[in-house]
Amino acid sequence: MVFKNRGALLAAPALLLAIFGKPNLASIVLGVPLALAGEAIRIWAVGYSGATTRADSVTAPKLVTAGPYAHVRNPLYVGNFITALGFALAFTGRNTPLERAGLLGLSLGTMLAVYATIVPHEEEYLRATFGADYDEYAQRVPRVLPRRWASTAQEGTYDAGVIAHAESRTFITFAVMLCILALKTR
Repeated sequence: MVFKNRGALLAAPALLLAIFGKPNLASIVLGVPLALAGEAIRIWAVGYSGATTRADSVTAPKLVTAGPYAHVRNPLYVGNFITALGFALAFTGRNTPLERAGLLGLSLGTMLAVYATIVPHEEEYLRATFGADYDEYAQRVPRVLPRRWASTAQEGTYDAGVIAHAESRTFITFAVMLCILALKTR
């Protein structure tokens, strides 16, 4: 249930930022590059994992261990978290410290709750599907905090051709958030 509705669950904090956020130039200059960095990580990850990341149920035609997946097992979620942090900072420049803390906490807390629910679900699927290969990968590669070195055994190739299709909703959401930021700073 949470996996299938993850997009809607994560849209709620973005909507709250759009409604209650009070951006200023300094917060935008700080937050937008961070949000762009998060999206760059997503693009890198989707280029390896493909359009299956948009499915309503967990699916993986192969175990991808190359690219960002050589550094962390959940690079899409790392990218999402960095993007959300960037937008939360960008939108809250003129909010009071308490309002800012509340909006940041709500935004990032919602993400943590959603991902804490779906990551074990995905890992269960990957373990059942890929068995010992996944277990060995999970032992070598951390969930979200990268190590300095990449995993040595890497499977998968980058396909830039999947980005436009797989990331179209993300690009639209990103653009809408940028437009709202622009409108709110006028």
